[in-house]
Amino acid sequence: MASKTQHLMEKGVKIHNPDTLDIGDEVNLNRISGEGVILYPGCRIYGDKTLILPGAKLGYEGPVTVENCYIGPRVELKGGFFRKAVFLDDVVMGFGAHVREGTILEEQASVAHTVALKQTILFPFVTLGSLINFCDCLMAGGTSRKNHSEVGSSYIHFNFTPNQDKATASLLGDVPRGVMLNQTPIFLGGQGGLVGPCRLEYGTVLAAGSICRRDELRPDRLIQEGGARSANVIYPRGLHLSLKRIVVNNIHYIANLMALRQWYVYVRSEFVGQDFTPELFEGLMETLQMAIQERIARLLAYCRSLPVSGVPQTVQANRMCEMYNNCAQLERLFLMQNTWQGNTNFRNSFLEAVHHGISESGKVYLSVIQGISEKSRESGTAWLQGMIDHIVKEAMEIFPLLAYGIAEE
Repeated sequence: MASKTQHLMEKGVKIHNPDTLDIGDEVNLNRISGEGVILYPGCRIYGDKTLILPGAKLGYEGPVTVENCYIGPRVELKGGFFRKAVFLDDVVMGFGAHVREGTILEEQASVAHTVALKQTILFPFVTLGSLINFCDCLMAGGTSRKNHSEVGSSYIHFNFTPNQDKATASLLGDVPRGVMLNQTPIFLGGQGGLVGPCRLEYGTVLAAGSICRRDELRPDRLIQEGGARSANVIYPRGLHLSLKRIVVNNIHYIANLMALRQWYVYVRSEFVGQDFTPELFEGLMETLQMAIQERIARLLAYCRSLPVSGVPQTVQANRMCEMYNNCAQLERLFLMQNTWQGNTNFRNSFLEAVHHGISESGKVYLSVIQGISEKSRESGTAWLQGMIDHIVKEAMEIFPLLAYGIAEE
């Protein structure tokens, strides 16, 4: 019986050294295209969901391990480990990558060498430098490979707290405007860091070497910050600071992911075809849902970890009790809102423009979205932003002490 490697070579896959490949018995060869696919020495391919589309190249700079990934047309994974992630057209990742579940890289996103991603979503054109840990983020902004949001080398997103929680996802840009591919880029300078959960507006520039610990929701700001102020003080374990900011930013992040899900359902689905196959769309939806569930689980775990006994009766203590007691209600709300469609008039108006663009240009996602009129983009943004505003409002009504209590700490 012919080996899986032989079958792939017979269907056109270029394999430089067949003896160095390891292909799991569970791998469905029908999900690996033979057209222009190159597997360099040392590739390991596992998982019954793994999908590799035409023109993909794996392992040019070093061995590649792929497990249940969805790899789109002309994607280059040059070396590293990749599991339960989605890579759309023309994504490039350099040597030494470590990419895990919940990660989506949209068209023409680019990553240099030695980068770690998990539960990370990069919109089209976003570029990461080298030696970066950028887990639990969504980043948008930019209009092309020459005008894109970027993260400089040796950057880290701090996503784990002394209280051992990860309710720390950061939203860099947003979904309603980011999907329109017409926003001013965000720039995070090298040798710096971002302390999650953080929200940054389009046009934000963080100077190299800065550690950003605060939200910036004003556009076009330059931020230059050093390290924390010098201190050597008693640190009581279980101290929870900035409760409101943590909860609000997590709710905004989840609401943005839910809006992105509706964008995929109603807009991305219109581009399913030869390049953006039904299998790739299925993987995209599955991975985004995984990301939504992860963020909900992390926020609920944070709320349930708050101390509610043996704490002096203060405003802060009352807020923690409210979060602890009402988190089940929040969970039910998220389950209900995950499929909420928002204002269908705005949605349908935008979809008319999408259908017109497809009839003019074909199913070329970037070209169609960027060719839509400003008026139609405003309808699309209003549709998505309306969903986010609704979810945030409903969620914050569950925590009245946070929403309407004292000013933020």
